Amino acid sequence: MPRKITVILGHPDSDSFCAALANAYCEAAQMAGHELRYHALGSLHFDPVLHKGYKGIQALEPDLETVKDSIVWADHLVFVYPIWWGAMPALLKGFIDRVFLPGFAFRYRKNSPLWDRLLAGRSAHLLVTMDTPPWYFRWVYKMPGHHQMKKTILEFSGIKPVKILSLGPVRTASPVQRKKWLEKTRALARSL
Repeated sequence: MPRKITVILGHPDSDSFCAALANAYCEAAQMAGHELRYHALGSLHFDPVLHKGYKGIQALEPDLETVKDSIVWADHLVFVYPIWWGAMPALLKGFIDRVFLPGFAFRYRKNSPLWDRLLAGRSAHLLVTMDTPPWYFRWVYKMPGHHQMKKTILEFSGIKPVKILSLGPVRTASPVQRKKWLEKTRALARSL
């Protein structure tokens, strides 16, 4: 059954290995008959700083409105980004701060510690590169960036299941290894 997929490249460089992964995912998903929208955050024009937190309304720039519409349209989200200093790049975090707002991603209930997950009904894939070996990131660092994105952002907003493909170490990967990762990414897109 065809899916509506929004792919978000969270690496600021659209000539990165993350971009190659995003392109491989898009190509395979389209060949499998899925509808697709693609956004490279490094090409968008927006202020990544939520200047007053939730105290005031900061109007979204047109590029953010476009991606927001793509999130609403989609039933599956794909985020492609590297782990830098244990978590996502600042550009991706700034995007989330600006777009995943109360009233869009979640809504706190009045006089309750509970909240409504407004993006329920969607699933997600995280394609994450790192220079740390994935086993080390998991067992020694305890995967802080994965937990942040999966648990405290996407699942908090109702998006699940969230599946993560960790690829690394990229810095020392051979061309053969990178080719295998690109094929694994294509297989993931085809398996939806």
